Amino acid sequence: MSATISNVRPEPDQVLVDIVDYVLDYTIQSELALDTARNALIDTLGCGLEALEYPACRKLLGPIVPGTIVPNGAKVPGTQFQLDPVQAAFNIGAMIRWLDFNDTWLAAEWGHPSDNLGGILAVADWLSRNAVAAGKAPLTMRAVLEGMIKAHEIQGCIALENSFNKVGLDHVVLVKVASTAVVSQMLGLSREETINAVSLAWVDGQSLRTYRHSPNTGSRKSWAAGDATSRAVRLALIAKTGEMGYPSVLSAPVWGFYDVLFKGQPFKFQRPYGTYVMENVLFKISFPAEFHSQTAVESAMQIHDKLKSLGKTDADIKAITIRTHEACIRIIDKKGPLDNPADRDHCIQYMVAVPIIFGRLTAGDYEDSVAADPRIDALRAKIICVEDPAFTSDYHDPEKRSIANALTVEFNDGTKLDEIVCEYPIGHKRRRKDGIPLLEAKFRTNLARQFPTRQQQRILDVSLDQKALEAMPVHEYVDLYVI
Repeated sequence: MSATISNVRPEPDQVLVDIVDYVLDYTIQSELALDTARNALIDTLGCGLEALEYPACRKLLGPIVPGTIVPNGAKVPGTQFQLDPVQAAFNIGAMIRWLDFNDTWLAAEWGHPSDNLGGILAVADWLSRNAVAAGKAPLTMRAVLEGMIKAHEIQGCIALENSFNKVGLDHVVLVKVASTAVVSQMLGLSREETINAVSLAWVDGQSLRTYRHSPNTGSRKSWAAGDATSRAVRLALIAKTGEMGYPSVLSAPVWGFYDVLFKGQPFKFQRPYGTYVMENVLFKISFPAEFHSQTAVESAMQIHDKLKSLGKTDADIKAITIRTHEACIRIIDKKGPLDNPADRDHCIQYMVAVPIIFGRLTAGDYEDSVAADPRIDALRAKIICVEDPAFTSDYHDPEKRSIANALTVEFNDGTKLDEIVCEYPIGHKRRRKDGIPLLEAKFRTNLARQFPTRQQQRILDVSLDQKALEAMPVHEYVDLYVI
């Protein structure tokens, strides 16, 4: 078999070339993308600050060797850690993903493009501190926002037509690839070195989705993106030394990514790289819930209010039918025992039952203390999901990108509530006017979890001012978040 494969080293795969040319050459001009990136930045950092309240997250943070402090290293917001950029990327990435509350992208593959901020912010901060120490100009937050836009675009455009979950791979492979490309540009790698770095990300071992699905759902899903974005920084630094790359890493017969991991199918692309993904990204504003359930949770909150007005409770419910889209059924339609918070926040029945009963859904509602309430499992058992092909079609339609759910409640006495339909969640582009004030309120709440009032206000003053934020040196902005 090996004799049939040419040993002539090929030109780089076009997929690699397109990613690298975009990162190195594309100029961000979209004011909408930059404004949305600023909102993504503050929302993502806020999610990290909330995660610091959870010991299961905090135990993973800090240097690998306790007590290590890196001179001019990257700082971790909300902590006193100052680390090398690889470990800082892991810390920041784990924090921002821990509660499943940062932004989302849904397509053939789903994921959370702001996961890339772990590597982007860590490297930008590290480079800025070292530049100042050497008497040079630091990077500004404009560079961070542009890096976020490009990482969102790479991850999101590949995800539009290519399903990694259908071959058992986790979407964090795209975080690794996107972060590697953007971080390589920030580090000043040449075009050839950047292609090498991106090839290393593809040739790297890729995570299975085992930790996201029954019967193995577990907390690795909360730090997997931190692992991916930190690995990206490591690979970019390796490539910076002049380490060789693997030009046909995707297309090589037998040994390439397509043949080994993608059933021999090359990637498909719907659109060239630009600013589409950041402009259309989905924010998780109201509920820390897997995004395919967001509209169902909004509907469940309405049901809670209707029950109160009717003088009824969850005990009066005979059945609930959720009319939904195919991806929802594949990922979060779950029966049987739920063993931990990671299991519960990927179960649509749980995420609907809690707000119907309590009129809320918070990160704390996935903890054992709340899940022990027998009413939750009793109501979960009454909830079924059915696919509506029209919802599935609209989910994939690039002009709609809906995430529709419709809930019908039937009572023990035979009566029903009118079906409640919600096509677009509050974090959708179509609802930005209503969503952004709530996103800013979420950020204020998360700042108040960690910082005194004066420090909160200093952060808000620059974070809510587009021009001021873009002009601010990265290390000065990060210093605002130091405890």
